[in-house]
Amino acid sequence: MLELSLTEARVLGCLIEKEITTPEYYPLSLNATLNACNQKTNREPVMELTEADVRTAIFDLEGLGLVRTDASSRVSKFEHRIRDILNLRRDEVAVLCLLLLRGPQTPAEIRARAERLHAFDDNAAVTSTLERLSQRDEPLTLHLQRQPGARETRWMHLLSGTVAQEVAPLATAQRSSIAPNLLDQLAALEARVAALEARLDTLEPLTAPVASIE
Repeated sequence: MLELSLTEARVLGCLIEKEITTPEYYPLSLNATLNACNQKTNREPVMELTEADVRTAIFDLEGLGLVRTDASSRVSKFEHRIRDILNLRRDEVAVLCLLLLRGPQTPAEIRARAERLHAFDDNAAVTSTLERLSQRDEPLTLHLQRQPGARETRWMHLLSGTVAQEVAPLATAQRSSIAPNLLDQLAALEARVAALEARLDTLEPLTAPVASIE
C-alpha cells in the first residue's frame, strides 16, 4: 500500500495533470514541475515548495516506480507511470489526479473540475468511478462521512494511506454551501486560469534586449 507524502502526492498529481492538459510540454522539466506544484489555482492547499523539495519527491517516486526520468534531452524531464503501475482507466486517472491536487471533494466538485481531464456524463458517473476505485483489492479511494452543514459527502484518495475522518475546516464547509451552478462556474474559471499559467511558465523572452540609441 502506497503512503505518499504531501509533496510526493502534489508532484505526482501535477505530472498527471500536465500530461493531459498540456501534452506539448510533457514530460516536465524540474523547473516546470516546481512551477506546477506551486500554482495558486487548482491546488489545495497552495504550497511553496523548493527545487530541493521537488527533486527529493521525484527521487522517492522513482523508487516506487511511479515516476520515470527521461534523460534523452539536454535537460532531464519526468513522467508519471501511475496508469501502468496501478492498471488504471482514463476516468480513474482523472479522479485520482484531482484528489491528489485538491484533497477530499464531492462527486459534483470532481465532475466540474475534471472537464479538461475527462468528460463525465453526470455526477453518477463520477460516483461510479470513485466506488470502483474503493472496491479494489487495495482501495485507492475512501468515502468520507458527511460533514456538519454539508449537503454532499466527499471522497478522498488513499495513496497517502488512511487518515482519521475529522471535521472539515471552515473554508471547506463554506464551499459546500455554495450553489452547485456557482461552484461549476468557479471550477471552470479556475481551470482556465491554470491553463494560462501553465502556458506562461513555458514562455521565454522572444528577443534580446534592444540596444539603446545614442
